[in-house]
Amino acid sequence: MPVLRADGLVKAYKGRSVVNGVSVEVHPGEIVGLLGPNGAGKTTSFYMLVGLVRPDSGRVLLDDKDITHLPMYQRAHQGIGYLAQETSVFRKLTVAENIMLILEMQPGLTAADRKERLEDLLTRLGLGPRRNSQALHLSGGEKRRVEIARVLATRPKFILLDEPFTGVDPIAIEDLQSIVADLREDGIGILITDHHVDATLKITDRVYIVFEGEIKTSGSPEELVKNPIARKYYLGDGGGSRGQNSSQLRPPRDEDDGEEQFREAS
Repeated sequence: MPVLRADGLVKAYKGRSVVNGVSVEVHPGEIVGLLGPNGAGKTTSFYMLVGLVRPDSGRVLLDDKDITHLPMYQRAHQGIGYLAQETSVFRKLTVAENIMLILEMQPGLTAADRKERLEDLLTRLGLGPRRNSQALHLSGGEKRRVEIARVLATRPKFILLDEPFTGVDPIAIEDLQSIVADLREDGIGILITDHHVDATLKITDRVYIVFEGEIKTSGSPEELVKNPIARKYYLGDGGGSRGQNSSQLRPPRDEDDGEEQFREAS
């Protein structure tokens, strides 16, 4: 059974440690959260897993095969899908064209196969009524559904979701929660990070809490609510206090500064 695993990932920018020994693993058919306050290193960890950033040390393994030095497109060929925080749909293409563009890049599919797969994805993601709408006319939630359909078109083994609920209204968030949760039935492993923590916890099986570039604890959502280490490093009871309600996991809404460091490095 394939497992996606990060083993001791380390990354520093300009002498400043951003990620220091992060180790996580995702199994097929489970949803795993990577959560923490602003600047914790979540985004940089995601970038290293998906191949956007090369770690200074540590490894990324897929089914015990070292893929640390593979570029992003080769990781995609091996079954790692990625949904970026930024919208990635082609605005002037229709919903159907956006999905078909990905299907046409998949090897071994006939025209009939692509058409059948397109219809399946449109139905599954509830996009049938919008199939001929240009993406620029879609709501935030509809764009996210198109992006998920595009990822699913590659038949991934694992999907990394970076802030999937950002820019989406509360009702659409519920729809996306249901869609992501249903991916378990396909045996797809999911790693998700999002500042909408309540929404994330409702669909995760396990969660890692990261603080200042290190994994401090992990467990089920129910366990973490009562976990003193999670409270110390994330809920605001200790040095990371931001005046939050200790009964709920609510991080600050600022962006992870790993993105800023990545932009500077690039």
